[in-house]
Amino acid sequence: MSPAVYFLLAVVTLILGYAIYGKVTERLFGPNFNRQTPACRLGDGVDYVTLPTWRIFMIQLLNIAGVGPVFGPIMGALYGPSALLWIVFGSIFAGGVHDYFSGMISMRYNGTSIPDVVGNTLGFFFKQFMRIFSLVLLVLVGVVFVTAPAGILASLTPDWANLKFWLALIFLYYFLATILPIDVIIARLYPLFAAVLLIMAVSVSGGLMVKGYDFFNWTIAEGKSVFSNVHPQGLPMWPLMFITIACGALSGFHATQSPMMARCVMNEKNGRLIFYGAMIAEGIIGLVWATAGMTFYDSPEALAAVIKGGSPAAVVKDISLTVLGHFGGILAILGVVVLPITSGDTAFRAARLIVADLTGFSQTKPVKRLAIAVPMFVIGIVLCNIDFTIIWRYFSWSNQTLATVMLWSAAAYVVRRGTFHWLVTLPATFMTATVTTYICVAPEGLAMDYTLSMAVGISFAAFALILFLTRLNVFRRKVLLELPQE
Repeated sequence: MSPAVYFLLAVVTLILGYAIYGKVTERLFGPNFNRQTPACRLGDGVDYVTLPTWRIFMIQLLNIAGVGPVFGPIMGALYGPSALLWIVFGSIFAGGVHDYFSGMISMRYNGTSIPDVVGNTLGFFFKQFMRIFSLVLLVLVGVVFVTAPAGILASLTPDWANLKFWLALIFLYYFLATILPIDVIIARLYPLFAAVLLIMAVSVSGGLMVKGYDFFNWTIAEGKSVFSNVHPQGLPMWPLMFITIACGALSGFHATQSPMMARCVMNEKNGRLIFYGAMIAEGIIGLVWATAGMTFYDSPEALAAVIKGGSPAAVVKDISLTVLGHFGGILAILGVVVLPITSGDTAFRAARLIVADLTGFSQTKPVKRLAIAVPMFVIGIVLCNIDFTIIWRYFSWSNQTLATVMLWSAAAYVVRRGTFHWLVTLPATFMTATVTTYICVAPEGLAMDYTLSMAVGISFAAFALILFLTRLNVFRRKVLLELPQE
């Protein structure tokens, strides 16, 4: 069987996952097609705005995607075709479940932000923890996704358009996207950018096939097992690969973005396409770029050298220009510049909504939106002058930790409904073991022995699972009392 068939089989599996397991996930939640959504009940013309389902899907895809399903899978490709297994099964059994529940539970709680969603299911402590955790994460995302594209643009433009010029211009755009009604900028531009992202993915995969590249030539084409770890530095797959490939399989950042769209959905029946479907689409994009990395370069060492020399953005440009020509070069530049910007602006907007939920500030009046946005952007501008090299190392771990908390929150919600919570509890337990093991073994963490780190991670995950099971009755009573009447 041709190695290219493995890629096509992975894509088909993701689509079937949406059709079958997406339906299972939907039944676990129990949507009410006759229930008024927050967009219809609380419309304010700013954040609560009804939008067509296709437009929400495209916005959600770009909200959760950005450079995530491109850069993460490219770095994860260093481990070999096993990365595709995590993308496929992670998207279906963890990422899709995570995104669907984060969006739909938010919808049930009037479109509240992720800290309040978690607080309503897991309690006060986790609510406060998520407020701090989410805000720090979102501001970091916003700032880093200012500096990266600004640097690229400065290198491509005349001297007068230097780094400071582009930083100011991008921050101005961020500010407008944060305070203006969602249908003024985001709802108009995002579908176009999402289309670029999808076209880019389809074109790259098709181009590799048309030009006769040997797919997965590092392992499958050489007769090695799909599970072979070909990482140049011999880094262990678990937990590192599961942390490296976040967007494209499972990402806590998605949980911060989903409530924005939960405030725009007209009917709960559309939730599966918008939230679970967007995650599957992101998984397909992740498959394309992981496959491209393993196919375009002759060895993992060659891919690693390009990443080290110019970041994953250099890989995108390299592949796009060679496979797609001038058209590919345009797409590459658009992707490397536009996609991080469209992650940064919604990061700041989501942060504004979290602060608004915390303070109780109504966001209908511009002055109250400015009261939150201005101090937040002042902090962001100040942070641009700080070296993020060390801080950013913790981003992937923080991202997956946030996803883990959201999965436990979804499990508590399912317990309230009296349905089969194990379909949510198992990925929550797995990710608990993953993030714990990572912070124990990583050089920027505790730098412990690998075997000992695994023992600690698995033990802590078992403890979390046992603690959850002993509190099932508490979750049933608590969530039942706080859940809005259906």
